[in-house]
Amino acid sequence: MDQPAQLVTGLCIGVGLAAACGFRVFVPLLVMAVGARWGGVITDPGYEWVTSDIAIIGLSVATAVEIAAYYIPWVDNLLDTIATPMAVAAGSAAMATVLPDMGPMFKWGTALIAGGGTAGVVQGATVATRALSTATTGGVANPVVSTGENGSAVVMSILAIVIPIVVAILVLVVLIWAIRRIIRWRRNRRAAMAPDEPTPAV
Repeated sequence: MDQPAQLVTGLCIGVGLAAACGFRVFVPLLVMAVGARWGGVITDPGYEWVTSDIAIIGLSVATAVEIAAYYIPWVDNLLDTIATPMAVAAGSAAMATVLPDMGPMFKWGTALIAGGGTAGVVQGATVATRALSTATTGGVANPVVSTGENGSAVVMSILAIVIPIVVAILVLVVLIWAIRRIIRWRRNRRAAMAPDEPTPAV
């Protein structure tokens, strides 16, 4: 594969994996590692360690713990406070891993903006969705939200490797949805925190 084609493919795969990192931090990293191990993902030569047995076992354990923790009441909301920076870091790392060698400044600049930015926006939307679920159902519906996030992370991670260009287009749709969700959540929270205006005396 020539350099321009490898760059475009790497960008599409990276964006798809980064979006999946917004749903779950470790699921897309595990899928990427397994895909690279079996030749489905071309990684930069400096990141061949992700295909090692230790890396795959570690990511498998982390994935299982993360998925299980999101089904524990209130722990899921607590995880959201630390998952956002972790998702940004994971999205950046995933993007950098699949990009071809093109200089550290350009590679990591692209990884932080496209990878970290995509993961951060999607993660922000999941935080807003879970907060709304907690506020309206007392957390009863949170397991349903978690299941949807788990499924989205798995499906998007696999499709990012199988049909990267299609997934890149899908990510644009997801980002539009995520941004609208975040804006609506902040607007509603601001309205809820605003003091009630006093009723004028007659």
